[in-house]
Amino acid sequence: MPVITFANTKGGAGKTTMALVTAGELAKRGFRVAMLDADPQQWVSRWMTRMAKMPKFSIVANIDAENIEQTIKDLKKKTDYIVVDLPCGLGSLLAEGLGLSDHVFVPVQGCALDAAGGAQVLDILKKLDSECDIRIAHSVALTRVSSIITTRALLAVKGMLAQQGVNVLNIPLIERAAYRDMFDAGTLIDALDPEAVSNLAKAQENARLLVDEIARLVPLAVKAPRAKAPVAKAAAPRKVATKKAA
Repeated sequence: MPVITFANTKGGAGKTTMALVTAGELAKRGFRVAMLDADPQQWVSRWMTRMAKMPKFSIVANIDAENIEQTIKDLKKKTDYIVVDLPCGLGSLLAEGLGLSDHVFVPVQGCALDAAGGAQVLDILKKLDSECDIRIAHSVALTRVSSIITTRALLAVKGMLAQQGVNVLNIPLIERAAYRDMFDAGTLIDALDPEAVSNLAKAQENARLLVDEIARLVPLAVKAPRAKAPVAKAAAPRKVATKKAA
């Protein structure tokens, strides 16, 4: 089953928010989802302790470089998607998590092309390719984007990254109060009060479109149904001619 990781070595890029939104939206669609909290800050685990009602996906805390591989192996047997919130900073856990990924999403705040944290992750992925012959699909995801930013500005960002051979998601994560409030309230955005949170419907639609794109990039492997063996038709009974009595 696909392993989706979110990585940026610098804090404040919206990494954990995007990972949590993705896990929640996939679970909402009926997929079996497990989320690994590999960030030493344990933001997702703290969020879970405040929940009045447990989410529809499992959360595994205290992930480190020694247990991440085995944890993923165990979870692959019983989940559709594994979502991993990788740590900030460089280290063995980050490298291990990237190497186990099917697709790495690199959140970059707004239009900060010079964001050092995102660039470091992209450099690691390039080295895995060039030095270890390990090619891992990856995309940059713009986060905390102002709702009034122009489409032209976003296209400019995508164009500049495309010149470096980096895919950029078409759907950014817009800066909305709902994404902050879900951490304070200990809930997902679908359970927030629309009368208490501004532009909640827009945040929910943004999350849906974002995860639509992520799911297209990281589809589930669908096994072809087994062909049924043809059922042999029973032979029609043979008619036996009988002589009429004289």
